[in-house]
Amino acid sequence: MPFIEYDGNQIETDADGFITDPTLWNEELAKAIAEQEEGITELSDDHWTVIRYLNAYYGENLIAPMVRLLCKETGFKLKYIYELFPSGPARGACKVAGLPKPTGCV
Repeated sequence: MPFIEYDGNQIETDADGFITDPTLWNEELAKAIAEQEEGITELSDDHWTVIRYLNAYYGENLIAPMVRLLCKETGFKLKYIYELFPSGPARGACKVAGLPKPTGCV
């Protein structure tokens, strides 16, 4: 099983790099996921706006929000979210935010 190296531990991921236990997520782990899985070496305030929104929404609803809602609630256009997370809101942003791999249209 693949994993992320974080704080001297190996955190299990699925084949696409999503952590298998979202309860292990924290902001330090997010930094490790961003760097190791997405090649993002520094997370800006805008990255954190997206990450924290996705994580909070998932915590309340146990599903990722639709991309339209993500854009509306963060105030960011989809093109900008792709600039922040080149692999996109579902693949990149949700992964860094500690969500399971989305099944629908994020």
